[in-house]
Amino acid sequence: MQIEVLKSKIHRVKITEANLHYIGSITIDEDLMDAANLIENEKVQVLDIENGERLTTYVIKGTRGSGMICMNGPAARRINVGDLVIILSYAMMDFEEAKKFKPFIIFPTEGNTL
Repeated sequence: MQIEVLKSKIHRVKITEANLHYIGSITIDEDLMDAANLIENEKVQVLDIENGERLTTYVIKGTRGSGMICMNGPAARRINVGDLVIILSYAMMDFEEAKKFKPFIIFPTEGNTL
């Protein structure tokens, strides 16, 4: 049996930019991506702590060490600059493997750095 489990979590980062006219996605500082074991184009769920919004999009690499978390495209209307968010990704795995799996969870500082 295969089940979906939490793979990666970036807990409480601040949205630093919004680009409404971009095609769509979330841009994440590459240092944060590496620490959370996320890759470019990976599907993620973004949970806005400020307003309760939840949306699904994909990751684009941001400038390493910049602390950048940018909402792009239509999502920029639902999640605003300055909002605190949680970014999650999930993985499918065998039930027995899932019992032993430990997700990559990071807690960035106030400046979105490690």
